[in-house]
Amino acid sequence: MTFTVTAASGHLGRLAVQALLDQGVPADQIVATARTPEKLADLAAKGVQVREADYSKPETLANAFAGTEKLLLISGSEVGQRVPQHTNAVNAAVDAGVKLIAYTSAPYADTTDLPVAPEHKATEEIIRAAGVPFVFLRNGWYFENYTENLAPALQHGALLGSAGDGKISAATRADFAAAAAAVLTSDGHENAVYELGGDEPFTMAELAAEVTRQSGTEVAYRDLPVDEYAKALVAAGVPEGFATILAEGDAEIRKGALFIDSGDLRRLIGRPTTPLADAVAEVLKK
Repeated sequence: MTFTVTAASGHLGRLAVQALLDQGVPADQIVATARTPEKLADLAAKGVQVREADYSKPETLANAFAGTEKLLLISGSEVGQRVPQHTNAVNAAVDAGVKLIAYTSAPYADTTDLPVAPEHKATEEIIRAAGVPFVFLRNGWYFENYTENLAPALQHGALLGSAGDGKISAATRADFAAAAAAVLTSDGHENAVYELGGDEPFTMAELAAEVTRQSGTEVAYRDLPVDEYAKALVAAGVPEGFATILAEGDAEIRKGALFIDSGDLRRLIGRPTTPLADAVAEVLKK
């Protein structure tokens, strides 16, 4: 059995490879791919097969997926390019005879109004049409989306957003990586769609309160109109297009777009998901 993880030099991909190793998959049965294979030298040193794979260069994908039985296709990071890139990857997987494609999608991808969702919905449709058994891992937001950028909040005493009292069912990247490893290494997941979110949803105000409690620094949540939040993000150095996506995404969070109560993530990983307090503590201790 050969398992291939794409985008393995990214945060989620690297954790997914480690999760496979932790589950006892022999290193030589794991293929880790990246656009820049040199970034995977540490995995190669563990015996993992390292190959080049660039979604925009179909000629790299045939070799990358050769011999693969189960593929973890981690979505590309280039918004606006994902559909053609993912199409290349799915076509290469079909040509390579891959038996299962697990794809990291977005919450409620086929029905949500989240700005990031249309490319994921289109990719799901491409995979369904390919006729290969699939698993759609509709990952909710990562805690790290918030916790990795707490320095400005601590400096200014404020977390900004437009999410109102919307509940966010976040989990750590490691939780989502463990779920991906679970579907690759166990049976019974063919053609499943999993809505993956944390056990304990929180609001942005509750996040601010937790940061305050643990840091000893007063941090308040400031809820802004969408256009003002977008402007604040641009002022902080976020590219305008991406700032608009983030701000409009918050508007959907307000409506419940990231509240996920399926319990799928907990069941797949066989344990409770990481609590908010633990995710905040992990960052503050650094």
